[in-house]
Amino acid sequence: MNEIVRSETLPVGSSDTASTAWWGMACLIATEAILFVYLIFSYAYLGSQQSGPWPPGGPPSLKLAVPNTIILIASSFLLGWGVLPFKRHHDRRRLVLALAGTIVLGAIFITIQGFEWAGKPFVFSTNAYSSAFFILTGVHMAHVAVGVLILVMLLIWTLMGRFNGVHHEHLALGALYWHFVDVVWLVVFTTAYLVPQFK
Repeated sequence: MNEIVRSETLPVGSSDTASTAWWGMACLIATEAILFVYLIFSYAYLGSQQSGPWPPGGPPSLKLAVPNTIILIASSFLLGWGVLPFKRHHDRRRLVLALAGTIVLGAIFITIQGFEWAGKPFVFSTNAYSSAFFILTGVHMAHVAVGVLILVMLLIWTLMGRFNGVHHEHLALGALYWHFVDVVWLVVFTTAYLVPQFK
C-alpha cells in the first residue's frame, strides 16, 4: 500500500478572530469594561448626591497622574513597536526589548500610583469620595499588575523561542489586554482627575 505524504502542516487550531482564545479574550475584555462602567457610574452617582463640593477636598493633584498617564500611553506604543513587526518579520530581539520595556513602564506606573496613594490626605474609609477614588483607581491598578504578569510570561516564552511565524496568537492577545488596560486608564484619568479640575 502506497503512503500519501503531504507537505503542508496540519492546523493545530483556528487562528485570529476564528479562535476560541480570541473570543475568550474578547469576552474577558467586555466583562471588565462593564465592571469599569459600573465603577465610573458609581463614582458619578455619589458625586451627584454630594451636598458639598465633589471631590470634598478640591480637585486631585495632577503632579503624578499626568506623568503616569504619559508612561502608560508610551508603554502601549512600545509594545506595539515590538509586537506588530514580529508578526511580519519575526524580529525576536526587538520583541524582547519591547516586552521588557513595557514591563518596566508598567512597574513604574504601579509604583507611582502607590506613592500618589500614600500622599493622599484621606484613607479609604474617610468618606464616599475616598472610597470611590480608591476602588476605581485600585481596580485599575490591579488590572495593570495582571497585565505586567502576562507580559512577563510572554517575555519568558519569547526567550524560549515559543513564538514563530505561525504560533504567536498568545502574544497578540496579551498585547490586546495591555492596550485595553491603557484605554481604561484614559477614561479613569478623565473621570477622576480631569473633570474635577473644571468644576
